[in-house]
Amino acid sequence: MESYLNKLKDITTFIFDVDGVLTDGSVSVAENGEQTRSFNIKDGYALQLAVKCGYNVCAVSGSRSKSALYRLNSLGVKDVYMGIHTKIEKVKIYLEERSIIFSNVLYMGDDIPELEVMKIVGLPVCPADAVEEIKAVSMYVSPLAGGKGCARDIIEKVLKVQGKWLNEEAYSW
Repeated sequence: MESYLNKLKDITTFIFDVDGVLTDGSVSVAENGEQTRSFNIKDGYALQLAVKCGYNVCAVSGSRSKSALYRLNSLGVKDVYMGIHTKIEKVKIYLEERSIIFSNVLYMGDDIPELEVMKIVGLPVCPADAVEEIKAVSMYVSPLAGGKGCARDIIEKVLKVQGKWLNEEAYSW
């Protein structure tokens, strides 16, 4: 398998699962049934920076969390698809509509619903606490767990390789 480092230079698109990747997978349920999730602020910084640097940034989740949608939209992530149970179909449509080739896509997932998608993208990656089946198909396993900075970890690596990390041009908005 080709080293993930060689593929970082070709990434134009980041796609993330939400629960277990952008969150730690925990769900708090209030008395009224409302569910809440916690997002890592460093992941948020990296996500909004990737958007501002011109990358396609997308989230695909089986959840229907309005708070997750709000959080991602507030970071500038407009391509957020909630309630998606067949992720491979949604990802294929998303890429086709934008004329994005699979080899330019980084997908970060943590569990079985992401397995099919991760087999077709250019750079499948996962958090440290992903299930074994996902780790087996990942070209990079972040040392950080889901919701604990794993998205920042991989976004930062891509931006550094492409010369967009701490690049004055990337921060002039």
